[in-house]
Amino acid sequence: MPVIDAHSHIYPDKIACKASSAVGDFYGVDMNAKNASASSMLAACEGSPITHHLVHSVATTPGQVPIINDFIAEQCRAHDNFVGFATMHQDFEDVEGEINRAIDLGLKGVKIHPDTQKVNMDDPRLMHLYEVIEGRLPIVIHTGDYRYDFSHPRRLKRILHTFPNLVVDAAHFGGWSVFDYALEYLEDENCYVDTSSALAPHRGAGARLRRRARDVRQRLPHVEPRDRVQHAGRHAFHPGRVRSHHLAQRRALYRPGNLEGSQVPQGVVL
Repeated sequence: MPVIDAHSHIYPDKIACKASSAVGDFYGVDMNAKNASASSMLAACEGSPITHHLVHSVATTPGQVPIINDFIAEQCRAHDNFVGFATMHQDFEDVEGEINRAIDLGLKGVKIHPDTQKVNMDDPRLMHLYEVIEGRLPIVIHTGDYRYDFSHPRRLKRILHTFPNLVVDAAHFGGWSVFDYALEYLEDENCYVDTSSALAPHRGAGARLRRRARDVRQRLPHVEPRDRVQHAGRHAFHPGRVRSHHLAQRRALYRPGNLEGSQVPQGVVL
């Protein structure tokens, strides 16, 4: 039975260390992994039950979009246990053309990060993206950051109501560091969540917020139907911690048997 890590960032070898450090600087996290390459991720998962990885990266400029999509597709061809998601940037000119090209490359979804891309997730430019992919591809959206408003869960609620057939993973339990807002705005909404970077307290948010985050994290698995929770290891942040006790037996966005040809990537996340 496939076991899929639902949220993994990878980068080309030549920039993997730099990219890992940049991510650590953005989040105020000490990056213990040597780099964020595919080989590093696979090494971090040795001995774990994980069999497949949903892999992606984030474009911080429009020009990076086709380059990243080509890289992710190349990695998926090199590793048959990778499920690749495309990137998109709000200022990329031909959104529909690049989405069509990404599908032709074999990519199975889209990943965006409103905070690092410095754009409201319900910005009209991204609303056009959701219109293009609704009913065609799922999307992973980084959701929630106590320092910014770009990815606030209330914005995702508006997106979900505007595009009812859009399949969304609200990453990081729907509110990376604002879990109370995730619960307030997304409790009754039709979306998935993943556990990436939501299983350990982060620095910078303060002790009170970390305690509140733990309280809400304890409630979310009971609020969210079990088939809506996807589990993730995030090797670059927590190397060596990808173990079966982080992968409670819950169905997720994926279904067994067929890893291709569907709007939603297939498999089982445990």
